[in-house]
Amino acid sequence: MNSYSQIRVGVAGATGYSGVELLRLLSRHPGADLVAAMGTAGAEPRHVPALRRVWDAPVTGLDLDTLIASTDAVFLALPDHAAAEVAPPLVEGGKRVFDLSGAFRLRDAELRKRWYPKTPEPSRPVVYGLTEHNRDRLRDSTLVACAGCYPTAAILSLKPLLAAGLLETAAPIVIDAKSGVSGAGKTPTERTHFSECHGSLSAYGVFEHRHAVEIEQELGTAVTFVPHLLPIDRGILETIYPVLKPGVGESDVAAALHAAYDQSPFVRLTGRDLPEIKHVAHTNFCDIGWRVNAERRQLVLVACIDNLVKGAAGQAVQNFNVAFGFDEGLGLN
Repeated sequence: MNSYSQIRVGVAGATGYSGVELLRLLSRHPGADLVAAMGTAGAEPRHVPALRRVWDAPVTGLDLDTLIASTDAVFLALPDHAAAEVAPPLVEGGKRVFDLSGAFRLRDAELRKRWYPKTPEPSRPVVYGLTEHNRDRLRDSTLVACAGCYPTAAILSLKPLLAAGLLETAAPIVIDAKSGVSGAGKTPTERTHFSECHGSLSAYGVFEHRHAVEIEQELGTAVTFVPHLLPIDRGILETIYPVLKPGVGESDVAAALHAAYDQSPFVRLTGRDLPEIKHVAHTNFCDIGWRVNAERRQLVLVACIDNLVKGAAGQAVQNFNVAFGFDEGLGLN
């Protein structure tokens, strides 16, 4: 027995990569009573081999009435359009919702209509779920739009530097981002077929990726964001190229990042020792390193996360912890 309050939780979208990761985390969370694991609407009940001894019951089709009747909090690991349909009635039914999709991340109605056209106007306030920068708002949240995987690494790296006035915002901020194949979700496509991505590296979504809009929303400045597909199963590495203002040096960069994250359990600042994907795989950490060319005022940041953990399921659990008053690292360390 433990002394933690038991929050009844359900997961919708439990058979996808992020959904399976959520079930693994929540099944060992001492404050979570995992009562429901569901797939998409209309899906036949089935056992998921990866969840043996984690969730041995069949994963059923999505049943909104059951989620409303049996849970206190619901995690949505559904496609954007499905999350947009399910989240509002759950919130109206008194549930606290942690949505891993992009459906409610964009605050501007016109941008949301362009990038997530099936998302209705939310009837309740939405909290952007990047834990390190929204802890206070998470405590009273009802609908949390968990941050996207690419935006998580980019915003954690850049936001403290912009807030401290260290970066030349008139100069381009280039974000060269690379992700493992699981970032594309479980539905197979020609691009994610093994024969297409193995032994290759490809850019995609240039000037057409909705995560660029999300990053710009949270940073308040324009960026050039170019994602790439790596032939690995999980992980993100972003190399970010901002220009420093005159007189700003490496010590100023370090001071701003340490001031922002020294009390954050899941941001590890590596300084001049640049991080790698293997350092963060299967963890909820975001590792950030940097180098400065003072003569050119050029800063290079390197940030790494596991796209399925800090970029999805782990961050959702981190948000859940703060929202319900648990220790931020509960179930994640």
